[in-house]
Amino acid sequence: MIDTSSTAGQIDLGGSLLTGSGKPFDRKKRLFVMNRLFRYVCIAAAAFVCLILFLILLLMFRTGVLTFGEVSFSEFFLSTEWSPETEQYGGLLFIFGTFALTLLTLIISVPLSLLIAVFLSTFVPTWLKNMLRPVMDLLVGIPSVVYGYLGLTVLIPLIRDVTGTGMGDGLLAAALVLTIMVLPTISRISDDSISAVPKKFSDASYALGATRFQTVWKVLVPSARSGIMYAVILGMARAIGETMAVVMVIGNTPQLADSLLKPTSVLTSNIVMQIANVPFDSTWNYALYLMGFLLLAISLLMIVGVRWLQGKGVQQ
Repeated sequence: MIDTSSTAGQIDLGGSLLTGSGKPFDRKKRLFVMNRLFRYVCIAAAAFVCLILFLILLLMFRTGVLTFGEVSFSEFFLSTEWSPETEQYGGLLFIFGTFALTLLTLIISVPLSLLIAVFLSTFVPTWLKNMLRPVMDLLVGIPSVVYGYLGLTVLIPLIRDVTGTGMGDGLLAAALVLTIMVLPTISRISDDSISAVPKKFSDASYALGATRFQTVWKVLVPSARSGIMYAVILGMARAIGETMAVVMVIGNTPQLADSLLKPTSVLTSNIVMQIANVPFDSTWNYALYLMGFLLLAISLLMIVGVRWLQGKGVQQ
């Protein structure tokens, strides 16, 4: 005989076996609610971040475009005359200075960073590699004002002594300071990218009779090119957005730099130096907002480039 009385209390309406109190069903329902709640919280957090970014872009854009109420589009982007006292708002010299400084920084930093990355990932023993990598990570965390102060007190006098000029601040000093700042970032990411290349690639290269030099520059580095480009773009983004260190060594003079030793100014340094004294509801203020919007747009384009390279690396 089957004791139906003992099993009746364990069978629910759906036919699943439960205890009389229904605790497994309650636990399953509670987990379902918590998972749904967690999902909605994550979606809300992502939407909040997107909303904040959109509002910042909207504020910068709406305020920045007011510049063109008093200044023509061609004057702002094609003129090098910046004199708010005489209503001249030519932003070309700051845009040119920003890209010139970034390009000079990359010309100096990328080859050095690549050499350091190759050295760390290929040529050093494991114990030395484990010691040098944390040092590179620590260099990333040093505040930019420290780099700027060292550039102001050590680098600029050194440039004056070497070149024999009276002015040591300018694009060269700023580029050297930024090189030291972005060097750890580019080096570490490139090092990780090269180290992630499968060992079978280098083994196959050696089996074909290639030297270590040929294996590094014709097999490992090309195989890690997406990660290296990712590192370069991140370094470029930091170089473009850096403010305090650049302010301390570039000279902060609104003039077009026709020499590496001529004081000049970039978008970030001009905003910092002038934002404290500018009237809020003025064309001067609107022009500074427009410069900030340009910096945001450049940074977003670089982020898009990084995401594209990441996707390309996954496909490879």
